[in-house]
Amino acid sequence: MRDLPENSTTQAWQACIRDVPDFPKPGIIFKDIAPLVANGPAFSAVVSELAELVGPDIDAIVGIESRGFIFGAALAQKLGLGLVTVRKPGKLPAEVHSVEYELEYGMDRLEIHRDALSTGHKVVIVDDLLATGGTAAATVELINKLGAEVDACLFVIELSFLNGKNALNDIKVQSLMHVE
Repeated sequence: MRDLPENSTTQAWQACIRDVPDFPKPGIIFKDIAPLVANGPAFSAVVSELAELVGPDIDAIVGIESRGFIFGAALAQKLGLGLVTVRKPGKLPAEVHSVEYELEYGMDRLEIHRDALSTGHKVVIVDDLLATGGTAAATVELINKLGAEVDACLFVIELSFLNGKNALNDIKVQSLMHVE
């Protein structure tokens, strides 16, 4: 896996990310990626940058509901890989593993199909944003339940001041944009 170039924080696509104050609750500044994915060249640039970070011998991309599906699907297609989805409860029709985890403002649960991955599969997790790391850590736990290995976690945006990397222990974390 290639390290992120130092100059990538100055990419033009970052101007497409909109700050929405007080959403979903007062005091939170929501990083809205809708304008980014609506801009074809910007979206393509982000997916290309993510693709450069994926190491060899990866079997699948894992996208976390819901915005991780956007980047995960595009990245999987670009790399010729499959996309495994990690979903909220009740969205997957077959047998699942589930994990409950803590959010910044409550509890939630994630699920993955029991047959989505097997022992020996090597995956990269993709999501739009790393905040406290709870969602990504729960996804790692689900992948481990299947016997698969997480090679890295990739994010478009990282809220560095929340130290979400700490929740992911020894897993390699790469983010295209850091918010201090």
